[in-house]
Amino acid sequence: MSDQATQFYLDWIREGLKQPGKTQSGLAAHLGIAHPQITQLLKGKRKLKVDEIPKIAEYLESEPPTMSELTPYTGGLSVIPVVGKVEAGAFHEVDEFDQSEPVMLTLPRDEKFPNARQIAFDVSGDSMNDLKPRPILSGDRAVCVSYEDIAHQVVLREGMVVVVQRTRDAGHFREWSVKQIEIHEDRTEFHPRSTNPKHKPIVVQRNFTADDGVEVEVIALVRRVVNDMPGF
Repeated sequence: MSDQATQFYLDWIREGLKQPGKTQSGLAAHLGIAHPQITQLLKGKRKLKVDEIPKIAEYLESEPPTMSELTPYTGGLSVIPVVGKVEAGAFHEVDEFDQSEPVMLTLPRDEKFPNARQIAFDVSGDSMNDLKPRPILSGDRAVCVSYEDIAHQVVLREGMVVVVQRTRDAGHFREWSVKQIEIHEDRTEFHPRSTNPKHKPIVVQRNFTADDGVEVEVIALVRRVVNDMPGF
C-alpha cells in the first residue's frame, strides 16, 4: 500500500473514532490485537494491513474509502507524522495508551527510499549542535526513514546520523536521541556532536546491548532537517 493510500485510510479511521461509542480500545478488541498497536498505527509506526480494512469498516460502521477517491499528491509529496521528541539523556515513561493525534508534515518523498515509512522527530537540547557540516539544533525537526524498512538494503556505517532508542525497566522507560555512528572492530559507538561535555557516547557491543545494560536499537535514519522561521 502506498504512503498516500495509507494516510488516506488513517484519516478515515481517525474520523471514525470520533463518533460516539467508537474508541481505540474497542477497535483493538474487534481486530483481536493489543490496544497499543492501534496507537502505533495512528502514529505511522505500524503498517496498516490490507486484510484489516474490512474489519475496521465493520467496527466503525463506515464504508472504507476507495482508491478512486484518492486525490494524487503533486510533486511526489508525503504526509509524515511527528512521532515524538529526541532528547539525549532524558528517559520518559512510555505511554502505550496515548490517543493524541500526531502533528503531520507534508514534505517531498524520499527518492532514495520511496517505499520506506517516513517519520519525523522534534529535536530538544544541544547534543548535536556541533555536527558537521550542518548542526542539528533544538527546535529542529529531524525527518527520517524507518530503519526497520530499509535494514535489508542499508548496513549501518561510519558517519551515518541516526535516531537511537534506548529502553530500560523492561521497556517502560525510553530515550530517543540523535547520534552519529562510529564503527570499531568489536563495538559500535553512537556519538553526540556537541559543545556541551555532559553528552557522552552510547557504546554497544556486537550484540547491541549497551555497556550499561540498557537495550539499544537504531529506529530511524536521519535524511533531512527542517525548521520554520519564527514569527509566522
